[in-house]
Amino acid sequence: MGAFEEYMNKNLKNSLLASAIIAALGLNACSNDAVENASTVTKTATENKQELSAEQQLTSLYQQAKQSLFKQRTLSATMYGLSAEEVGQTVNSQMEDYGPKNEKLLRAELLSLSNNIANIKLNDSDLTTKNNQQVMAGLTRYFAGDANFSIGYIDVWMGLSPFIVNQINGPLIDIPRVMQNDQAITTKQEALDYIERLEQFDKLASSIIAKQAVDVAQNWLPPKVTLQGAIKYLNGFTRVLPEQHSFVSVFREKLEKIDSLNQEEKQVLIEQVIAKVSEVVYPAFQSVEKASTNLLAKSRLESGIWAQPNGSAYYQDAIKQLGDSELTPTNIHQIGLDEVARISSAMDSILQNQGYQEGTVGERMVALNEEPRFLYEDSKAGREELLNDINGYIAEVTTKMAPVFRTTPSYQVQVKAFPVEVQDGAPGGQYTSPAVDGSKPGIYWINLRDMKANPKFGLKTLTYHEANPGHHWQIALNLDQAELPFLRRIAPYNAYTEGWALYSEQVAYELGMYENDPFGNLGRLQAELFRAVRLVVDTGLHDKRWTREQAISYMAKETGTAESDVIAEIERYMAWPGQALGYKLGMLKILSLRDQAKQRLGDKFDLAEFHDVVLLNGAVPMAVLSRNINHWLDSKS
Repeated sequence: MGAFEEYMNKNLKNSLLASAIIAALGLNACSNDAVENASTVTKTATENKQELSAEQQLTSLYQQAKQSLFKQRTLSATMYGLSAEEVGQTVNSQMEDYGPKNEKLLRAELLSLSNNIANIKLNDSDLTTKNNQQVMAGLTRYFAGDANFSIGYIDVWMGLSPFIVNQINGPLIDIPRVMQNDQAITTKQEALDYIERLEQFDKLASSIIAKQAVDVAQNWLPPKVTLQGAIKYLNGFTRVLPEQHSFVSVFREKLEKIDSLNQEEKQVLIEQVIAKVSEVVYPAFQSVEKASTNLLAKSRLESGIWAQPNGSAYYQDAIKQLGDSELTPTNIHQIGLDEVARISSAMDSILQNQGYQEGTVGERMVALNEEPRFLYEDSKAGREELLNDINGYIAEVTTKMAPVFRTTPSYQVQVKAFPVEVQDGAPGGQYTSPAVDGSKPGIYWINLRDMKANPKFGLKTLTYHEANPGHHWQIALNLDQAELPFLRRIAPYNAYTEGWALYSEQVAYELGMYENDPFGNLGRLQAELFRAVRLVVDTGLHDKRWTREQAISYMAKETGTAESDVIAEIERYMAWPGQALGYKLGMLKILSLRDQAKQRLGDKFDLAEFHDVVLLNGAVPMAVLSRNINHWLDSKS
């Protein structure tokens, strides 16, 4: 029995805490009862007709949900490569509207759809049909946000995001990235669509300012630090001359590949883009910057969501939606402390064996991070070396994965550095989905703002988390499930997706990726420690009323992570209450289910088969995952 299983048995399984984790009734998940046995009684023709009718109704509601969401989030439709026919309106020339009236309409539509989906009665349907109903009811509720909170905005990944202007996400960060990386420009019409979107940035900015003002009127005020980070980003976005802006350079680069246009036609289009950036985009960004600067005097000095009106209730819903848990913040805080102690002890053993014996684990990791042998050069050549190493790690682990991963995704993954204009507020690594039609690969973004934040001993683990067998493998396989409702193919269940990615780091260890590499394994444990610390600092900030400085001090002390990364992380948690909880809570659940399967099947347990059950049913609430695993185990019996 490994250290994790001992921990689970000793500290969790025999407690009410364990019951809550294993139940993990998140994202509006329904009962976790075993699937009903199919009736042996032959159904009448009437019953068959009624069931078919129910399934047809559900199919229609799933399509309505997809269109309701993507008509309002057309940039996300572009990112996924959806057509006008799929969305029910033109897509690639449309801009989004975050005004209070529009946001209210979107949330009401989705909440109504959630209720309608949940209320349809299914009789003796198969497991997939039942899962579709349960998961789609949960997803539409997720995208509707908590009906008690009209603040913030709906993000296609985050669900309800509390601050429409912050340093790490929001329309003015995400929309430019989609336009630059995901919007196809292969014809003259597509070039004109791009220009038309640029022309609407003034309306986009006005809607953001209006939403921000309505939130402020409800005394919903962002923490000063997150607003300052947003202002820094907004200011930086308009710093270069319009003709040098990435909106122009990306357009020019894509336009050059269109053979049907001559140079004169291309130049006319480029001049139009420069004019739109100068006359529309820059003033739009400056207007939001001005409104946010004016808000600084009112913004909160407190770091946690507890300081907002009814903030404790908001946080408990965030725990349910993003942590997929009914646990209290106090319960989660203690799990974090226990996990920090366990992982730190394992790290201490490796450090001792490698001759690092003085100081705390965090202090020794700080010292390790200063050693030149573990650092990439802070130069163009150093950054190229790092990117080459990442691609090598992806190729190596993908080969080693074959025995324990039976199904391979059809989509490719590409590695890119974050653009300079967003890197200050961005995380260390991030993954974005491929286009559905495969025209764009999944992208593993790596933050190269501070090369000390990317020590060689930690790079493998980050790569396994973001690419294979982590986010890319899971998300690409999910997209491959064409028989599922579309929203299920992109389902952003945080505890499932982040829990899987953290679980993947352990799978890589079990595959021997750290063999004869004690420092790489130390990096793996440091990454897991980082996620355990997140349980402590997220609940510390949002429930225990920790200051930003307290949280930074604790994370830096325990993990020994580069200060630039720690500051960015803590400020991320301030903007995204609850999101940081999904990693460790999700991993613990997946490992618990794997342990359960091993105990029931013994020598018949097949890890590759277990992975297929987890992955090929799509991203789901943990209650549904438990049901899927139990159904599989019953079938094996």
